[in-house]
Amino acid sequence: MTSDLTPVRFAGGAQGFNWLPVFVADELGLFREHGLEIEYLRLGSVDKATAAVRDGTADLAITPPEGAVADHVAGGALRIVAANSLRLPMSLVARPEVGSVAELRGRRIGTSSLTEGTALYMQIMLQREGLSYPGDYEFVLAGVHTTRWAALQKDEIDCAPQPAPWNFLAEREGYRLIGEVNDAIPEVVFAAVIGRNDWTARNRDTVERLVAALTEAHDIVNDPSQDGSTLPIYQRITTPDAPDLAAQGLSYTRDMGMWPPGLVVSPKAWEATVDLMVRAGLLDPERVSDAAGVLDLGFVRGD
Repeated sequence: MTSDLTPVRFAGGAQGFNWLPVFVADELGLFREHGLEIEYLRLGSVDKATAAVRDGTADLAITPPEGAVADHVAGGALRIVAANSLRLPMSLVARPEVGSVAELRGRRIGTSSLTEGTALYMQIMLQREGLSYPGDYEFVLAGVHTTRWAALQKDEIDCAPQPAPWNFLAEREGYRLIGEVNDAIPEVVFAAVIGRNDWTARNRDTVERLVAALTEAHDIVNDPSQDGSTLPIYQRITTPDAPDLAAQGLSYTRDMGMWPPGLVVSPKAWEATVDLMVRAGLLDPERVSDAAGVLDLGFVRGD
């Protein structure tokens, strides 16, 4: 680490497409302008990213919010300090012989966790077709989107939620897109910046500078006129050998409104997040008001 820069250990699962603003901030020098140097901890699963912040081996993480909510309700120190993404640019990708969501009865669905993110989204989507977990289908811990794609190709799972542009890659390879997650869940805290309240209290200035750098990066990512800078980074972290898919994926994701200006957690997204946890049995309905205490949003613009 450079001595005049403040180091931040930043954890994530895949550190893929939803980390685009982070890599834009890095490569365009925004972190350095704000006096920060980022150490990336790529941990392979969202659960591990949440755990790294909980145990202090990471300072902050971008990861689904459910782990932080559950930790807080149980009396833990995890807090949500900002939103990374508020939309789900994902299709439900199925093997060619599966023609609809209703045909997933008895099938294997790949997810990255049993308690966060993709598992919750799938339960909601399948409930709309009368399929309940665990009786009507099986979850397989297949990892993040890149390893889920490999699992689909190896016939280890029958379907998986896949983000852009991997959904379009799968479609090109003959797999079926049988549902859009965004249709079932229009707005939700897909991923949040989380930290421990003791660390963020001691390092408030550092968190404020990181959020400021990411706010600038979100503005760049959301501006199509900046694609000369943004698209090459997006292509490198998604489909390096397929520029057409990268361009399609970036437009699809941005047009959906994935990256919130100012990293603000909207009330609608928060309500949807809590509702998903209640419906999935991960949050007692009587603790919904308590769950709001996980939000420590004084760091974001507009709060």
